[in-house]
Amino acid sequence: MYESFLKYRNFLYLYVALTLVAVSLLAYWLHDPLHQPNGGTWLGYTLGTLGAVLVLWLTALGIRKRAYNSNLGTVRGWVSAHVYLGLALVVVATLHTGFQLGWNLHTLAWVLMLIVVISGVYGVWAYNRYPVPITRNRANLNRDLMLAEISEIDQKADQAAEALGSPVERMVISAHRRFTVGGGLISLLTGRDHSCMEEPRERKKDWKWKVVANADQQRLLELLNRELAGTREQQDYARLQGLIDLVSQKRALAHRLREDIRMQSLMRIWLYLHVPLTFMLLAALTAHIVSVFIYW
Repeated sequence: MYESFLKYRNFLYLYVALTLVAVSLLAYWLHDPLHQPNGGTWLGYTLGTLGAVLVLWLTALGIRKRAYNSNLGTVRGWVSAHVYLGLALVVVATLHTGFQLGWNLHTLAWVLMLIVVISGVYGVWAYNRYPVPITRNRANLNRDLMLAEISEIDQKADQAAEALGSPVERMVISAHRRFTVGGGLISLLTGRDHSCMEEPRERKKDWKWKVVANADQQRLLELLNRELAGTREQQDYARLQGLIDLVSQKRALAHRLREDIRMQSLMRIWLYLHVPLTFMLLAALTAHIVSVFIYW
């Protein structure tokens, strides 16, 4: 049976992390330095060394995940330890500072560590939150199949609109050409639809057109239903009704596609912070250690 990495071996690494935190807190409470607690006492050096080792070991997860023939434990076990010991690192590193924080390189390393851990916590939440909704939303369709179905619907809609002539034909074709999926970071994370279309404004000698928003195909459906209400020809009425059905199908499918992109983006966005900030943390930690041995 499938076992979540959070529950690996009955929460083995949760208990290891809790033990580490408890021992660190007890040592800090019993410690009685001559001056204020700081990273320069024997306990500060001990906790600092432990924190540095934890950072290096936690970073090694990326290597272990790619070492397919490794015998150094399972990837699930490594991930479980990565999560719980990463949380324990926050306590160990904070006690190492003795709560002596300021505007300096040492605090920068501590802040980077916090951000890396927080982004990792979000990653754990996201990987537990989104896979099931993504699978349910896809309903046995992957992204390529959704796009292929939308393209097929557009072709059918263009053919139906051609038989109806202007202005319906131009509205439908423009909505097809100005249909968009994705976009910038905000659009990816929110699933916002920036699709547009051309709408007829008035008619004298010729139609005048204006580009308007067509999010979720809403404006096109409104205009097609207006045309349907004013149609007296039975054949045109049937064509318009069929066209509205096609646009409605596209609307539903496009919504599922945007939801898929949105949830996938929310599930993976943390990696764009977690990985580069981890390297920044390693650089800051190295500078912190070197500066301590040079100036202290």
